[in-house]
Amino acid sequence: MKKKLVVLSGAGISAESGVKTFRDSNGLWEEHRIEDVASPEGFVRNPKLVLDFYNARRRQLKEVEPNDAHRILAELELDFEVEIITQNVDDLHERAGSSKITHLHGELKKAKPVDSEIPILDWQDDLNLGDLDQNGVQLRPHIVWFGEAVPEMEKAMEIAARADIFLIIGTSMQVYPAAGLIHHIPQHCEVFVIDPHLENSFSKRVNFFKVSATEGMKKLKGILVSES
Repeated sequence: MKKKLVVLSGAGISAESGVKTFRDSNGLWEEHRIEDVASPEGFVRNPKLVLDFYNARRRQLKEVEPNDAHRILAELELDFEVEIITQNVDDLHERAGSSKITHLHGELKKAKPVDSEIPILDWQDDLNLGDLDQNGVQLRPHIVWFGEAVPEMEKAMEIAARADIFLIIGTSMQVYPAAGLIHHIPQHCEVFVIDPHLENSFSKRVNFFKVSATEGMKKLKGILVSES
C-alpha cells in the first residue's frame, strides 16, 4: 500500500515558472490596493477594475509552463498516493500531470455567478461585464477574496489528517486558514518544508530545505523514493 503524501503549495512554486506573485514588497498587487481588486467590496465598487485585473492574470497564465517542481510532484504518484492542497489559483499542477488537486483559493480559469457558489464554469479567456450565467446573473472570477469563506477548507483538513508525509512548498505559512493545516496532520506524519525565504521556526521533527522549489523537489524525490 502506497504512503500518502500530502502537499501544501503556495506562490513560490509557481514563481519559478514566471507566474507573478500578486503582492509586491510595498503591499500592492500590480499597483492596486488589495481591498480594491481582491475583496467583495472592491468588486461592488468597481467590477470592471477587478475583472480586468484577473483577465491580465489569466492571460499571463497562458504564457508560462509548469517547472520541474510541478513535474516531480506528478511523477511521485508512481510511488505515493499524492494529494495536493494549493493556495495557487493557476493550473500548473494540473498541466504537470498531478491528478488530485484541491484549490483552496479558487481557480483563475473558472467563473461563477456573483450571487452563488454554483454553477462553477470553465473560463479560458477574458471575463467581462455582461458575461452572464444561464439565469442572467453576472459572472465573477472563481477566486476566494479576502473576507470570504474558504469552501474547500474542511476537505483540506480531512486530507491533511490522513497524511503519512506532509510537504510544505513555496508558501510563507502566513495565510490562514491554510497555514493551520499543519496542526491537522497525524502524530506519525513526517514533515518536509521547501522554501528559500522561510526561517526554520518549525519543530525538530521537520526536515527543512532552504532552497528553491525545483532544487528542493529534486532532493526530496531522491530521499522519498529511496525510503519507499
